Amino acid sequence: MSARKQARNQGGRPRDSRVDDAIASAVRELLAEVGYTRLTMAEVAARAGVGKAAIYRRHATKQEMIFDVLLPDQFLAAAPDCGSLRADLAAVLAEIADSMASLPQGTVPGLLADVHADPALRVRFDEKYVGVQRRTLTEILDRATARGELTTRPDPATLNALLVGPVFAWLFLLPESPDQLPALTSALLDATLALTSPGPPGAQTPPAVRS
Repeated sequence: MSARKQARNQGGRPRDSRVDDAIASAVRELLAEVGYTRLTMAEVAARAGVGKAAIYRRHATKQEMIFDVLLPDQFLAAAPDCGSLRADLAAVLAEIADSMASLPQGTVPGLLADVHADPALRVRFDEKYVGVQRRTLTEILDRATARGELTTRPDPATLNALLVGPVFAWLFLLPESPDQLPALTSALLDATLALTSPGPPGAQTPPAVRS
């Protein structure tokens, strides 16, 4: 939670969760209808049936508001434990891919551009999104090492890039269909495990993603 938000939450009457829910619903609806760039705080207030002051008590900027709505606290709240390295990584990758693919077109690139332009929001993004992914992957890798699936634990930051980078490129840089994400993520897992798991070179060949 940001220092500004903590300050707004200290003292006074408890915040009304119904207002929070109304704002979140309005943000999601307007992102789908008008897009990230054209969405305004005034439109959100009107759609949610609240005053702009109610929004500003919760969010200092439009970017902060959208960030808080789209990245809830339950994102990767617990590292999955599915019994194997592949299954654990598959569960993490599915949640990350779903979080990106489910948003209206233009939302993720627009928000990321604004995140990188705002140092305070960049810190929150690193803590709440990138940091959560790294901590989750670290726990999964430590568990896989303890099970004997890995002889050497890979660098979590490198693994994070190997898994998430291609998904981002598939959705936002390349003219590919989101419907093919399951095939892409399966190929990514095969390729990643071929690089990280013990065994002779060439023992595994990552399958191609068919369109």
